[in-house]
Amino acid sequence: MKKTIIINNLDEMDALANHIALFLRPGQVIGLSGDLGSGKTTFTKFLGRHMGIADTIHSPTFNIIQVYENPLPLYHIDAYRLEDIGYDYELDDFIFGDGVAVIEWYPFIETMLPEDMLTLDIQLEGGTKRRVTIEGSGQYEEIIENLGH
Repeated sequence: MKKTIIINNLDEMDALANHIALFLRPGQVIGLSGDLGSGKTTFTKFLGRHMGIADTIHSPTFNIIQVYENPLPLYHIDAYRLEDIGYDYELDDFIFGDGVAVIEWYPFIETMLPEDMLTLDIQLEGGTKRRVTIEGSGQYEEIIENLGH
């Protein structure tokens, strides 16, 4: 299932993150792609807050992964520097772990990822406006079906 929405500002990005957070369960994977500066990390910050994480969420670009402990842990992975070398980092424990894995630049490690995952492609549309294409199947269809309700 696939749906494209327009996000006009940070409040709407926050609302999208809140909507998705309501459906999250252990072991789920969210892949983020899109332009540099499109809001992948901002989305993850909002998502983490709605999951109940009090820590400040930072981009894990240089650390590759940042773990945020919580009743439902958040594994924030930045795959930008992992193209073709992802397996060297043994990310399986996080991708297939008991938390929620959010992976920025997920196409760089796509062969490591489960077939069933939620993806958000965030594209700049000018100013604060973004076009977000959300795609998922199986357990993720409910998230997409209920967007805008």
